[in-house]
Amino acid sequence: MRRVTGIGGVFFKAKDPAALATWYRDHLGLKLEEWGGAVFPWASPENPGGVGTTVWSPFPESTDYFAPSSASFMINYRVEDLHTLLAVLREEGCEVDGKVDESEFGKFGWVMDPEGNRIELWQPPEGR
Repeated sequence: MRRVTGIGGVFFKAKDPAALATWYRDHLGLKLEEWGGAVFPWASPENPGGVGTTVWSPFPESTDYFAPSSASFMINYRVEDLHTLLAVLREEGCEVDGKVDESEFGKFGWVMDPEGNRIELWQPPEGR
C-alpha cells in the first residue's frame, strides 16, 4: 500500500491572515482565492496532464483546527486510501483522531506525529 503520495496543502496560523495573504499576493505573486488562500495546480505548460493541486492557506491565530497540536502549522498529505492507512497507523500505535470527514472535497483524517504536530491526511475525490 502506498501511504503518502504528495503534499495537498500547507496551513499555518497568522496574526492577520488577510493582511499576510495580501503581502504574499503583492510581493510573491500568489493568486488569492475568495476564501483567502491560494491553489497551485499541478497542470502547467510543462506538465499539461498534471492532475491535482496544492493549497496554501493562512488561518487565524486563534484557530483550534490544528488542535490538539500547539504548533503554528499543519501539513496536509495526499493519500490513496485514507481508511486503510488510518487502520494501519492505529495498528502501529500512532495517535489517530477518531473523526473522519467525508465531503465533495474528499476524505480527511488526522494523526499526531511523535513531536505533537497534527498531520492532516487527505484522500482527494476521484480525478483530483
